[in-house]
Amino acid sequence: MNVTLTDAGEACSPVATHAIGQEAAGAVAATLKALSDPLRLRMLSAIASDPRGESCVCDLAELADVSQPTVSHHLKVLKDVDVLTSERRGTWVWYRITPNRRGAVTALLESFAPATVAPVADAPAENARPDFDIRITHLADELAAEVPGLRPETVLSIVRESYTSLARTAKVTGALVPLTERFARQRLADLTRDRDGSVPQVLFVCVANAGRSQLAAALVNQIAGGRVVARSAGSRPADVIHPRVRSILAEIEGDVAAERFPKPLTDDALRAADVVITMGCGDVCPVIPGVRYDDWAVGDPALASRAGVEAIRDDLAARVRALVDELIRTAEQEQS
Repeated sequence: MNVTLTDAGEACSPVATHAIGQEAAGAVAATLKALSDPLRLRMLSAIASDPRGESCVCDLAELADVSQPTVSHHLKVLKDVDVLTSERRGTWVWYRITPNRRGAVTALLESFAPATVAPVADAPAENARPDFDIRITHLADELAAEVPGLRPETVLSIVRESYTSLARTAKVTGALVPLTERFARQRLADLTRDRDGSVPQVLFVCVANAGRSQLAAALVNQIAGGRVVARSAGSRPADVIHPRVRSILAEIEGDVAAERFPKPLTDDALRAADVVITMGCGDVCPVIPGVRYDDWAVGDPALASRAGVEAIRDDLAARVRALVDELIRTAEQEQS
């Protein structure tokens, strides 16, 4: 047995060590190395504090001014050390903390930056995972019974994705489930649309879906009288429709206007449309074969006075009348 002398020359008796093992130390070191990047820590804290229990890659991409490949690289590093798991739903990938790492991640973030995980404890009961699963699953079962042509798993995926998409901007969570039902119904209708047996469909797209795209869709539905269907969506939807636009929508649609809300752009809506019209806001939509694309340079109601918003409405009404007449005429010619 080796005896070690202290600085004072006294013998030091060896003591049984309880140090972490070599293999475990290597695994911990790899995890800590993966976490030793500011952007990765911010992504981790964003996921930990998300009341939905998960975050979409599109949310995480907004944390820093970096390219999508860079975001994907950082997330892959965290997945490789088993800190994150992921699931693709539709066109987006969703990330959540690996269940058996949740305690460690929470302890780490709370120890060094307490504010990063505080929202989890304060999250509204509406967003609690058990209640979410029960209500969303029940809604999916109801909708699946209405569209027997789709697998129940597909309907559930659409309902879950619709909920989480709306939750990103919702300020009043109590209305999320009813809004999810309306949004999911629209998506399912788009997904199952029979082009040969339905009227022409137009999709208006702007950034926030809180102004001109909403007005244009309302005007189409008013002027066309059911002979053309209009949808609207936003690439980065706002939480509410602009107040001045809301009042004009009420004049156009009456009580129906109260059911309008900003919605995110989906592949379902793009593929179901015969015509996609962007609203002069610089948005670029994915090109779907067989779909006609156009851009209307229209003023932004969010920057206009009441008189300005009315002028924008009149401009849109003239454009909509011409479009509706053209689509109806073309549809009648194809039927004859």
